[in-house]
Amino acid sequence: MNNRKKRIGIMGGTFDPIHMGHLILGEKAYEQFQLDKVLFMPSGNPPHKRNRQGRATDEQRVEMVRRAISGNSHFELSLAEMHENGYTYTYHTLEMLKQQHPDTDYYFIIGADSLYNFDTWMEPGRICQNCILVTAVRNHSTIAELEKEMHRLSVKYNGTFLALNTTNLDVSSEMLRNWVKEEKSVRYYIPDQVITYIKENQIYSLTQKKG
Repeated sequence: MNNRKKRIGIMGGTFDPIHMGHLILGEKAYEQFQLDKVLFMPSGNPPHKRNRQGRATDEQRVEMVRRAISGNSHFELSLAEMHENGYTYTYHTLEMLKQQHPDTDYYFIIGADSLYNFDTWMEPGRICQNCILVTAVRNHSTIAELEKEMHRLSVKYNGTFLALNTTNLDVSSEMLRNWVKEEKSVRYYIPDQVITYIKENQIYSLTQKKG
């Protein structure tokens, strides 16, 4: 009988909008660490930051993620951080998940920029107690630099940091929002079904409908 713990990946973020870089990281983490599935978990916005000009609403961000991952059977949408109170700290979400699913190991996928800012996160030690940190390489970081920082953090917080071996698509949601606003093509950067949704709802465009 196989008593192996479940392995669940978590891709968190605002996903404003979700893009191919997110999907590639999720797929490669699934493959490299033999995950059972990957949760795509949009972060909630606090009430005072909702419906910001030039940004998608919470509901629109959720729908874009839903459409982007719909064709992948091992990707799943999680609304764990999408609630009325808005923003939730990562350590709190992970503690809640571990309490609900003690038989599961969570692999939290972050970019190198988040790794170098990890000391500034709320309760980094508690994050490390409840998940394995998987770090994607960015083009401006060498593997040696990344491994040095991962080692430093693992010693400081008694955590496990693993490198995700994948080619990086160095693209940001901010860049893509600007491209949409400037009416530049985002084809091949954003899934087609998400591009269609953005156009239909005039998200990010200068002619965005007033709510």
